Amino acid sequence: MAPRPWLVFDLDGVLVDVNGSYRRAILETVRHFGGGQVTDKEVQALKNLGGYNNDWHVTRELLRRRGLSVPLRALVPAFDGYYLGAGFPRRARGLIRAERWLLDRKLLARLRRRYRLAIFTGRPRAQAEYVLRRFRKLSAFPRLIGHEDVRRVKPHPEGLRRLLRDCAPAPIAAYIGDTVDDARCAASAGVPFYGILPDTHHTPAALRRLFRGSGCRRIFPAINALAERLLAEKER
Repeated sequence: MAPRPWLVFDLDGVLVDVNGSYRRAILETVRHFGGGQVTDKEVQALKNLGGYNNDWHVTRELLRRRGLSVPLRALVPAFDGYYLGAGFPRRARGLIRAERWLLDRKLLARLRRRYRLAIFTGRPRAQAEYVLRRFRKLSAFPRLIGHEDVRRVKPHPEGLRRLLRDCAPAPIAAYIGDTVDDARCAASAGVPFYGILPDTHHTPAALRRLFRGSGCRRIFPAINALAERLLAEKER
């Protein structure tokens, strides 16, 4: 029998709602360093440029555009103070507590019967594992590649290429993400890409064009809709 294929997920905006956590930490950190107000649409427009998969770098660039030069050695502790708060990694009390798990429990169980599941995220590994443990989902994803596990971050395909080697001879059926960097990463690795584009997205038309231009196979409004379609196709 052929080995079960792998499904690889980005974490933020795909499996976990981070609008009240990472996105808010960007806004709070910019304000902390005197950059004033930032809109969600401004953050998304920057991410749509590509090369801004890391929210520390997004925050630094937003500050730079306001004439403020803040080194990462100063920015990261301030950002993590808002995002993680006190108590991490045992029990974080920051904005991370506002995150919500998005993939329906029953759909996850059915996907696990048909695929092996992995995560390739720009989060630091400890933070990714924390959120998966918090939602009791760590065991569902036997392979996890985080920020420290690659030398070159998305959109570079290093992380997906590593998974292709590690998971062989089983193929990767798809990489599922929500940014143009995710799409370009998959294209460079030769892995099919499925995009998540919620109806509430701040720049839906622009991101849809970027997805299509990067070879996106399909676009779904949410991870549950994608899971239902994959399962329906497998059952035919």
